[in-house]
Amino acid sequence: MSDISNSLVISASGMRAHSARLRLTSENLANVDTPGYRRKVASFEEAAGFSSVPGEVTIGRTKLDQAELPEIHDPSHPLANADGYYQGSNVELMIEIADAREAQRSYEANLKMFEQTRKMSTSLMDLLRR
Repeated sequence: MSDISNSLVISASGMRAHSARLRLTSENLANVDTPGYRRKVASFEEAAGFSSVPGEVTIGRTKLDQAELPEIHDPSHPLANADGYYQGSNVELMIEIADAREAQRSYEANLKMFEQTRKMSTSLMDLLRR
């Protein structure tokens, strides 16, 4: 493959990975008040395979955050134990908002790189036609 098509593949893989990361973040935000919910996190991995390009990324396996679930005192809650406590969610709103913003900006950076590469290839084709 050429360098131009490699950069398109790398940018597209980054957009897919950050899109998946943003989906996980939105799931976490939707479940911020769900009792017993554990935050979902995923890491990026280099894509492996015969047709993969060096630098191409993919989203890794989704894992559950093993941080301690907070004990919330509310004797009227249906999940409360005999002492009036139930386990809340370990999702922190500010962290999820920051993660969502970072994923969004990284997605936009990959999109901009994709657009620049496309423009460069179009300009190259125009030069070759002359």
